[in-house]
Amino acid sequence: MTGTPDAAGRIRNVAIMQPYFVPYAGYFRLLAAADLFVLYDCVQFPRRGWVHRNRLPDANGQLQWLTLPLAKAPREVSIRELRFRPDAAAALTSQFARFPLLTRPRCESPGLLEALRDVSGTPLEYIERLLAHCTAALGLPWRVLRSSTLGIPPELSGQERTLAIVAALGGRRYVNPPGGRKLYDHTRFAAAGVELRFLPEHQGPSVSILARLLAEPAEAVAAEIRAGLRLLR
Repeated sequence: MTGTPDAAGRIRNVAIMQPYFVPYAGYFRLLAAADLFVLYDCVQFPRRGWVHRNRLPDANGQLQWLTLPLAKAPREVSIRELRFRPDAAAALTSQFARFPLLTRPRCESPGLLEALRDVSGTPLEYIERLLAHCTAALGLPWRVLRSSTLGIPPELSGQERTLAIVAALGGRRYVNPPGGRKLYDHTRFAAAGVELRFLPEHQGPSVSILARLLAEPAEAVAAEIRAGLRLLR
């Protein structure tokens, strides 16, 4: 199953996920499966999560963190309120020397390296640009909006907030990664008139899409992503 609106143009499949910094290929299955992909930017920034950092192989093949240089912010800051440090461009570039993929003269996706260096705007805008760039390279649809534009009541949380987002978009099916099985109740979704579906476990490498697209043909990575959708249940 892939995300395609019905004959009347109504949204069937909605996916919601925090904006992750160059996430693994499995993340992009949600973009391929959804008629509309919602960047979940209206929630608290998870400091130990994947919004601002990811791991790449170093010269010894060991995974090390590449971290966005964010300005200090209150613990309760939302993702959309994040800002870069004044020296963000230099601070990010200084990390590149640890990762051969980011410094070698030839790579599969030189445009992606250019996008990686461009830290203009807010961290959310930067991450969204990178996601869009990767999605285009993979030949996947880019049908995206931010949750902060929907005016969802701030007191709603968890699956009730998810259902409110799907309802605001007129969606009929919510597509989620496999880890969401512990978070969502089929009965509650059915009562709201929303079908709850989960992606199967991702069978490919879990390394950042950045490492994959710099070292592998985008067509091969895209084929892996689409293959995972055939098992959607």
